[in-house]
Amino acid sequence: YVRFHLISPLIQQSAENIILFDTFVNILSHNLGEPAYEADVAQLEYKLVAGEYGLIIRVKGFNHKLPLLFQLIIDYLSDFSFTPAVFEMITEQLKKTYYNILIKPETLAKDVRLLILEHGRWSMIDKYQTLMKGLSIEALSAFVSAFKSQLFVEGLVQGNFTS
Repeated sequence: YVRFHLISPLIQQSAENIILFDTFVNILSHNLGEPAYEADVAQLEYKLVAGEYGLIIRVKGFNHKLPLLFQLIIDYLSDFSFTPAVFEMITEQLKKTYYNILIKPETLAKDVRLLILEHGRWSMIDKYQTLMKGLSIEALSAFVSAFKSQLFVEGLVQGNFTS
């Protein structure tokens, strides 16, 4: 089991940055779908999670092939690219996801409660309104470059690994 948290102060600076980060993680997951399929067949699991403060990369499975899967994820992260069609598809999915969160009273109430309790938190309404105004491909490219240049990494490795 390997877990890395790529933390960046850039994410929480604005509602637009949070949306750009969500878009980035979703496109990265989409890009990894086909190349990581063989790892899935070999019973290696991976998950990319857009956390509040950074990207969480989790991989688990047999230790002798796990570094190859992790390296694949890191390669796709470092050489991040996307097409305008994928960008449009992911932003449309995010609009639906955010809207579905907003129409559920229990999740909206949780969001409002956390907005009151946490300093510097952006509400789901702010995120949805910002997303509805539109994102540009250039903004995403600039965000990804800035994100990769301002990273702190925390890691946890458990299991049958050598140093």
